[in-house]
Amino acid sequence: QVQLVESGGGLVQGGGSLRLSCAASGNRFSIVAMGWYRQAPGQQRELVAGITSTGRTNYADSVKGRFTISRDNAKNTVYLQMHNLKPEDTAVYYCNADILSGAQAWGQGTQVTVSS
Repeated sequence: QVQLVESGGGLVQGGGSLRLSCAASGNRFSIVAMGWYRQAPGQQRELVAGITSTGRTNYADSVKGRFTISRDNAKNTVYLQMHNLKPEDTAVYYCNADILSGAQAWGQGTQVTVSS
């Protein structure tokens, strides 16, 4: 099993920055890729950014140029650096891991609120 714990959410003014962290524990060697999703009230959960075990990244169009996903394999941690935050970025952000078995692991979520 893989356990994911997010941290770093909070309240920030529009134009500000935040960095989210996701620490993986358990059978972390079974992780194929990791990503960040978000879900705003009344909206479906959407992919924000992903990173594979080889470091290849992908981003939602809405965050390209503002968000950066990275991973520190030594610390078993994935980060989401967010710049130039907008009110529409307000959501609960979830860390996700794709497992070799085909299963997925999810963190508990961290709230990001951007004021206008």
